[in-house]
Amino acid sequence: MTDINFSKGHVASDSQEAASPAPRAGEFRWDIIELLFFAYRDFVGDADHELEAFGFGRAHHRVMHFVYRYPGLKVADLLDVLRITKQSLGRVLKQLLDEGYIVQKTGNNDRRQRLLYATPKGEALVAKLAGLQTDRITRALRDINPEGAAAISEFLRAMIDRDDPDKVLEAIFGIGSKKPRE
Repeated sequence: MTDINFSKGHVASDSQEAASPAPRAGEFRWDIIELLFFAYRDFVGDADHELEAFGFGRAHHRVMHFVYRYPGLKVADLLDVLRITKQSLGRVLKQLLDEGYIVQKTGNNDRRQRLLYATPKGEALVAKLAGLQTDRITRALRDINPEGAAAISEFLRAMIDRDDPDKVLEAIFGIGSKKPRE
């Protein structure tokens, strides 16, 4: 096992705030860390339970989500978004293709491109899962004012690596040209 040692002369990388010193013992944000763990567990748990009936897992859910939201998404871009290996995506994608949740088409300009689209069956599954997650979000935001909801969105955006090169995040932040499906 490798030991991790921090020296007092630790230099912040470009992605870190130079003004933020490394946390010292007792200054870790255990409250937020644990809230994020439990919120994520329950947020994905609603969908996990539904996915079990189909023999699917979280990887299937993530693939279906982004394929539905970004019709014509290239397989290469999906790999970048999910940050998984080609082999991992291949297994999940094959199952979704074989069972009729996704179709794959070749690109018009580049025949080597593989573009992904949700089928009506896939759209129904995504709608069911998004409905469960939207219900949880709605319950959580029920007693929070609009400014508080905006602060939550701002916090979540700040948690995402801003140097992430994937095209979907560019579209989400309004930088790219591809529009997400409503």
